[in-house]
Amino acid sequence: MTTILKKNSFLIILFSLFLILSCNDKIDFNAYKSIDNKGWKANEKILFEFDVKDTLSPKNLFINIRNNNYYQYSNLYIITELIFPNETKVIDTLQYEMADETGKFLGTGFPEIKENKLFYKEKKTFPNSGKYMFNVRHAMRKNGDVKPIEFLKGIQEVGFSIEKIK
Repeated sequence: MTTILKKNSFLIILFSLFLILSCNDKIDFNAYKSIDNKGWKANEKILFEFDVKDTLSPKNLFINIRNNNYYQYSNLYIITELIFPNETKVIDTLQYEMADETGKFLGTGFPEIKENKLFYKEKKTFPNSGKYMFNVRHAMRKNGDVKPIEFLKGIQEVGFSIEKIK
């Protein structure tokens, strides 16, 4: 009897959480990709595909990073590529702070896993409707080294989200 109650309670909580998250009309797109336990491989592009129908309303675009305590750096360099339906490409090299001056990780969440919601583009209006592609890869290097870090440890997931501006 107790296990049935626990199971039903878990299902009710899970269903409630699903309803709360699915009712967020502010989100146009939100997806995450898991990184292999060995680490984020150098030159490995994490790809997101999304459809745009609204070409009038500005949106905020975010790169979402979930890191754990194995991440050894206070910052993160990434290279992004936004590909439009007409195959126009916008490539950016970006740098984000991941820890404060004391080494404490920024972001929200548990002490061992932090989530950082990093601005990619603010008030972006998409010029064309259709299928867009967004990819991101890390560009981390050790000081004085030309080659990227082969396996960047500590990044668990990379996400991309598009939010309506109210």
